[in-house]
Amino acid sequence: MQKRVVIAGGGTGGHLYPGIALAKALMRQDMNIKVSFVGTQKGIESEVLPREGFELKTILSAGLLGKKSVSRWMSWVKLPIGTAQSMCFLINKRPNLVVGVGGYASGPLVLSAWLLRIPILIHEQNFFPGLTNKWLGKIATKVAISFKDSAKFFPKDKVALTGNMIREDFCQPQEELPVKPQEFFRILVLGGSQGAHSINVAMVEALQSLTSKLGNIHITHQTGKNDYEMVKTEYENSGLSYEVRPFIDDIAEQYHKASLVICRAGATTLAEVTACGKVSVLIPYPHAAHNHQEKNAQVLDSANAGELMLDKDLSGERIAKSILRAIEDPKRMQEMENNSYQLGNRDATEKVRTICMELLKDANKKSGRAGKIEGNYVLSCF
Repeated sequence: MQKRVVIAGGGTGGHLYPGIALAKALMRQDMNIKVSFVGTQKGIESEVLPREGFELKTILSAGLLGKKSVSRWMSWVKLPIGTAQSMCFLINKRPNLVVGVGGYASGPLVLSAWLLRIPILIHEQNFFPGLTNKWLGKIATKVAISFKDSAKFFPKDKVALTGNMIREDFCQPQEELPVKPQEFFRILVLGGSQGAHSINVAMVEALQSLTSKLGNIHITHQTGKNDYEMVKTEYENSGLSYEVRPFIDDIAEQYHKASLVICRAGATTLAEVTACGKVSVLIPYPHAAHNHQEKNAQVLDSANAGELMLDKDLSGERIAKSILRAIEDPKRMQEMENNSYQLGNRDATEKVRTICMELLKDANKKSGRAGKIEGNYVLSCF
């Protein structure tokens, strides 16, 4: 008998890719599981999911936090519309499970699942959960968290510590990791799926200070679409070995090659960095809700697995100094790599998959009860 799973959320790669990792793990282990996604038309999911071969249902939804009067009013208008769309979709799809991975679509879909008596799993990726997840945690069947200290924000009897879900190709045992190329010290620069202007500008400013290492370093830089031409031109003039892309598709391969990662501090990025055992310079997005990226980064910084650098302190000089220190102190880098690897949760996706299967099994036992959609389960991964 086919089991139907709906995964809700997206908007950014940090929310979407954990959902994709879970979807692939579920289908890999059980050929009878069918997975579909719910998101918004404007999110990254509208581009990525068709390429990945997943069905996507889009609904109207937008964030409320930090919005000004007109935008906030429009967000409130979209909320009941998105909830109605979610209700219709769930009734027609008759899922056995819904998974919420965060993003604007998760709230309306999870609320609809609760109204339809569909069990819910929330996956909280960040150290400090947002208001939506705190509230949804009260109605969820189960809450999976990525950081131990996040448990205090949710009902104790619902919480499971899993770590953040990442794709299988990030999760190789340390002894199987590829040997880093010796011809270059490889630097991977990431600003999230949309790029980060402040990081792009700082790296461009740092190039001149790195010319002393000409021939010894190679930089792979994900710029996002907006800054691509500007950044590429600056690299062309630098004389350094480089590869500049708007978006990196083979991200796991690039992580494994990297000697140092310069990046934002979103939960999924940190899960990938630590799964691969990489040293990172972490530059939290300063406008993240409740400053959660800085709290995420502090975990690595306090464990001597990465360096926290606030966006307000970011400059080409500081970035260059961190890079040169990393190149010139291999013993320190080895210690930090080991610390990073120890923080990694390479079995997080499998832990969440196991919870899903338990919920599905329990759902089948209860599927005959009146008032419930037959065999339904909504799993909400945020």
